[in-house]
Amino acid sequence: MARYSRGAGKAVKSAMRRRKRGSLKSGRSGKKVTSRKQAIAIGLSEARKKGAKVPRKKASRRRTTSRRGTTAKRRSASRRTTTRRKRTARR
Repeated sequence: MARYSRGAGKAVKSAMRRRKRGSLKSGRSGKKVTSRKQAIAIGLSEARKKGAKVPRKKASRRRTTSRRGTTAKRRSASRRTTTRRKRTARR
């Protein structure tokens, strides 16, 4: 059995054609799409919206906290403890 319907193929084909012409633009930023992979992804998402048979998107793994945030918190906490130690040593 086919994974993608004929309609999905048509949507991808039209997205690729629009990319070639330079009229395919990405969602939020509205920048021109030059990447082949991105054009295919846009075509498949349009096909999904129309209700064509397309496999589900793979769910992206999310981190519970951002790495940068936790290290920054740790760093600021360590600074606080060192300044406290200095203050108590002076007295």
